[in-house]
Amino acid sequence: MFKKILKSYDYSLIIVITLLCLFGLVMVYSASMVTAIQRYDYPSDFFYQKQKLNLTLSAILFVFAAFFPYKAMKSTKILLPMVAFILGGLAALFLFGKVTNNALSWFEIGARSVQPSEFAKLSVIIYLSAVYAKKQSYINEFNRGVVPPLVYLVLVCILVAIQPDFGTAAIIFAIAATIIFSSGMNLRNISKLILIGLVFLIPLVLLLQDEIFSETRIERFTAYSNPFTDEKDSGYHLANSYYAIGSGGLKGLGLGESVQKLGYLPEPHTDFIIAVISEELGIFGVGFVLVCLAFIVLKGIFIGLRCKDPFGSLLAIGISSMIGIQSFINLGGASGVIPLTGVPLPFVSYGGSSLLQLAIATGILVNISMFVNYEEKYKNDKAAEPNPKPAIVSQNTFKFRS
Repeated sequence: MFKKILKSYDYSLIIVITLLCLFGLVMVYSASMVTAIQRYDYPSDFFYQKQKLNLTLSAILFVFAAFFPYKAMKSTKILLPMVAFILGGLAALFLFGKVTNNALSWFEIGARSVQPSEFAKLSVIIYLSAVYAKKQSYINEFNRGVVPPLVYLVLVCILVAIQPDFGTAAIIFAIAATIIFSSGMNLRNISKLILIGLVFLIPLVLLLQDEIFSETRIERFTAYSNPFTDEKDSGYHLANSYYAIGSGGLKGLGLGESVQKLGYLPEPHTDFIIAVISEELGIFGVGFVLVCLAFIVLKGIFIGLRCKDPFGSLLAIGISSMIGIQSFINLGGASGVIPLTGVPLPFVSYGGSSLLQLAIATGILVNISMFVNYEEKYKNDKAAEPNPKPAIVSQNTFKFRS
């Protein structure tokens, strides 16, 4: 049976994730070596060494998540401690957190920093997927099947928004919306949710209007349309990103040869790493990243569509949407398609919390894929099934009913 399980893993997905992470490690070293010396007075390989450790820990978590049966995560014995841990962690930030880039988003533990909101993304995916999967038989009973799971989502978004970290809060909300649209809920209830969301959103905006409409954030919106009108101030970030992207051309200037990372491009190893990739490796480097990210997202959606278990389907869709949404926001911000929000590029940017969370998420995705492949290949071999209990098939999943 163990051999059949190993044969059922999607190794193409594992290989692409591994290649993208290793590519990101190389680019973190290239993009951060000058910043480490110039801005922080660290050794040139400081961020590279930390990211290498992050990648090692991520590999361990990925393997564990890939072998851990995903169906066990819908148990209340896992869901309730997870919910309590995330809410407690987000609330504890206001007592023990560290302010970075004007946001109280980090815990400082020794020489390392942890960002709870990164793990809150995955917790929302797991929680909403589990609850809506359990409620499939009465998914369209508004007060019983629709509203209760959203209490956790609202609490998480509020705690993240008041840090303030509106970018992450918006990403969490968008991921949740994807899961809700895919849950089989009818359009009438979705419309009700939109109206209720607007009713709650307006007071929240009024409460946080000084933060939301601060001068810095307004400048981000006005500068992204034409950063060169104020190139030395509000348009500085995006203008230098344009210079980096434009300098790369087809083949790039060569690995390690970026000019914009020499103090011109802010955060070259995190938010703007795609600009450094474009400058050093050209269209080929950017194309490699885009193809890998697209493969992971589309593969995840395909896994979700093939999975007959509602929990596995929603989980795969949620994880894929998280990677896709975050990639779009990072790439769109660096290229001027949307305003800058300070979101890391999945698997590529420097950042321990982001990489660890993505490792767990994609490990879960690989585990779902294994179960789907196993059931398709060996469905007649009942004695060897890793989970002999039949999955509940919902005809509502991924369908709208008016």
